[in-house]
Amino acid sequence: MQELLERKKGLHRKVLIVDDEFIEREMLGKMLEGLYEIKYAGNGNEAVDIIRDEKNSLSLVILDLHMPELDGYGVLDILRSDNELRRIPVIVLTSEKEAEVKSLQLGAADFISKPYDMPDVVRARVQHAIELAENSIIIHETERDELTGLFHKEFFFEYGKKIDIQNNNMPMDALVLDINRFHLVNELYGREYGNKVLKKIGKGIHKLVSETGGLACRFDSNGFYIYIPHDPDLKELLSREIKKMNENVGDSNISIRMGIYFDDGSMLNMEQRFDRARLACNKLRNSYTTCYDFYNEELHSKELHAERLINDMEKALAEKQFKVYYQPKYKITGEKPVLTSAEALIRWSHPEFGMISPGEFIPLFEDNGLIQKLDRFVWTEAAAQIKRWKDEYGVYIPVSVNVSRVDIFNPMLASILTDLVKINNFSPEKLLLEITESAYTDNSEEIIDTVKRLREKGFKIEMDDFGSGYSSLNMLTALPIDALKLDMKFIRNICTNNKDARLVEIMIQIARLLEVPVIAEGVETKEQMELLKSIGCDIIQGYYFSKPLPPEEFNRLITK
Repeated sequence: MQELLERKKGLHRKVLIVDDEFIEREMLGKMLEGLYEIKYAGNGNEAVDIIRDEKNSLSLVILDLHMPELDGYGVLDILRSDNELRRIPVIVLTSEKEAEVKSLQLGAADFISKPYDMPDVVRARVQHAIELAENSIIIHETERDELTGLFHKEFFFEYGKKIDIQNNNMPMDALVLDINRFHLVNELYGREYGNKVLKKIGKGIHKLVSETGGLACRFDSNGFYIYIPHDPDLKELLSREIKKMNENVGDSNISIRMGIYFDDGSMLNMEQRFDRARLACNKLRNSYTTCYDFYNEELHSKELHAERLINDMEKALAEKQFKVYYQPKYKITGEKPVLTSAEALIRWSHPEFGMISPGEFIPLFEDNGLIQKLDRFVWTEAAAQIKRWKDEYGVYIPVSVNVSRVDIFNPMLASILTDLVKINNFSPEKLLLEITESAYTDNSEEIIDTVKRLREKGFKIEMDDFGSGYSSLNMLTALPIDALKLDMKFIRNICTNNKDARLVEIMIQIARLLEVPVIAEGVETKEQMELLKSIGCDIIQGYYFSKPLPPEEFNRLITK
C-alpha cells in the first residue's frame, strides 16, 4: 500500500532524460517508468527548449555529458546562468571520474555512472535528488521575498552575521537603496506597475551581489539592503550599477537613491552599519542632484546631536523650554490690512544649545513619533491663548496649528481637539488646522476621511505648503479644505521672476475655482504684498508685517 502511494505521488513529478543514444534513453526510462512522468530529448538544444517550456513542472533533468550540437556542459552552463532554471536539479550521466567533479562544480546535483548501476540504485539517486531540490525550494520560499527573490530581512541579517563570523569579520560595505516617492508610483500607475519596477530593481541587485559575492534583502515595500565585501572602488561601481538599474526600469519618473556605509575598520556590527547607511540614504530624500551618498563624520555628529535632542525632549516639555510664538496674518482685500488670525510656531530654548531651529527638531520628532507630544503641547498652548486674548481684549483671534501626518492616524484626534476647545469655551472654527499638501497624497483616502470628520465637528482646514506636493486638479476638487496656503518658495521671487508670478496667479485661480481663500506666507516686502493683492490673494503672513512673536509682544498688535 505504501509503495502504491509513493508511486501515485511520483506520477505528479516529471523527469526529462537527455541522451543522444536512443537505447540509453529507453533503458533509463524503463527503470523510472511508473514512478514518474518521463519526457525525452535527443540533444542539448532540444533539452533546453523543453526545460524552458516546462520549467514550472519539471522535477529533474537526467543529462548525458557527451552529445552533438550542445553537450551536457553547455546545458549545465545555461541552467546555471538563469535564476528560474537553476532551481531544477540535474543528474549527469558519465563514465569519467574527472567529468563527475567538473559537472558537480557546474551545479549538478549528482551523477549516475555508465554503465548503469542496479535499477534500485538509480531510482534511489533520482528520488534523493528530487527531494533535496524540493526541500531547498521550500526553504527558499520561506527565506526569500516572493516578488524579487531577495532574502527577507530576518534571514538576511542571520546569513550576513554568519558571513562575518566565517570570514573573521572581513571588511564589508553596507548599502541601503530606496525608490524616491514610490507610494506615488503605485497610486498613479497601479500596484501591478509598481511590482514590475521592484522586480527589475531586484534583478539588478541580484546581479550586483552575485558579481561581488554579497547578499541582499528587500526590507520594506520599496527599500533594499545590500551587504558586499569592501571595495575601494565602490563609488565607480555604484555609478555604473545605479545607471544600469535606472536604464533597466526605463521610466524617467522613477529614481533611485542609495546610502552607503563604507567600511572604515571600526568593527561595527551589521545592524550598526545599516543604521548608518540608512542615515546617508535619508539625507538624499529631498535631493535630486545626486543618487548616492556616504556616511561620514558630519552625519555621525548629526546623529549624536539628534539622539541628544530626542533624549532631551521629555525634560524640555516638563521644564517649559518649548515656547509658542505667534505670527500674525493680515487680510488685504480691503483698503487697509486687517489683523485676522495668527499661526502658532514652536521654538525651543535649549539650556545648552540655545535657540534651536524648528527645521532641526521637527523632522526628527516626525520620524520617531514624538511629534504627537509636541503638537499636543502647541494645541494646548494655542487654545489657552485664544481664550486669554478673548478675556483680555474681548475679541477672538483664530490661531492656526499644525496637524502632522502622525496625528492624523490617531483615532482620538477629533476627541482631543474637541475637548480643547470645550475647556477653553470657544467654537472649533477658532482653532484652524493646517495639514500639508504632501500629507494628502501619502494616504489620501484615510486622511480625507479624518479631515471630513474634523470639519463635521466644526474645525476649519487649511492646506499648508500648497504647490509643493503632487495634488492633481481632480484630487483637489475632492479634498475637504477651507483655505489654501501657498508654499513660501513661490513667493520669494514673484517680483523678479515672471514665471513665479504667473504660477502664483494660477494657484489663486485654482483657489477661486474651489471657492476658498488664499493665504501667502513668507511675504517680506511691500512690493510682494502689493503684487499679491493685485492678483487676488486674500491673506498675507510674513516678515513684512511681523516676525513670529511671543504672546506679550503679539498683544501690542491687537491693541494697535
